[in-house]
Amino acid sequence: MVFAILMAVCVAGALWSGLGAPDTATWAFEVLPRGAVVVVFAIRRRWFRFSDLSYALLTWFFLIQCLGGRYTFAEVPFPRAVIDALGLERNPVDRIGHFFQGFVPAVLLREWLMRRRGLPRGGTVFWLVTGCCLGFSAAYELLEMGVVLLVYPEAGPEWLGHQGDPWDAQWDMTMALSGAVLAQLLLGRLHDRDMARAEAAGRD
Repeated sequence: MVFAILMAVCVAGALWSGLGAPDTATWAFEVLPRGAVVVVFAIRRRWFRFSDLSYALLTWFFLIQCLGGRYTFAEVPFPRAVIDALGLERNPVDRIGHFFQGFVPAVLLREWLMRRRGLPRGGTVFWLVTGCCLGFSAAYELLEMGVVLLVYPEAGPEWLGHQGDPWDAQWDMTMALSGAVLAQLLLGRLHDRDMARAEAAGRD
């Protein structure tokens, strides 16, 4: 029941995002790759069911992408008063998205390694998850560079130096790394309990 509700939320988010997006190509780049991941998780659920926490985080991450697809991350409505109060020079939504680019995959990968590969909780899993999430983030930056070179070669500085920041790619990877570390530190015990429930449900 929980999974069905989350999938319905994903479909609603995709429709809301796509129908309001001013640029179809940008929407597709932001939303479709994560949408494909959601579809794969839904299909693979017949053979392996992740915990409810993992599915909830996957849904949250997809909705963030839907938000970016509808507005572009640089233009997502964000309270100006909050930006000024924090002393920020740019809209922080893109940075938030990259934080969850590490946070959410960390939980998913942690669960897969522990439940499917039988790795015990501890330092090996922690550092393996952290390194893989940083690798995912770096791969995304390289993919973004490749897409810009192929499709928008004249707009490289606008895309890759996002919002005028020449260190945008490095900050994006830093945010993903921070998200991966914090996810494991903050949600480790909760995730362990949820995985135990998922295991018990699978045996019923």
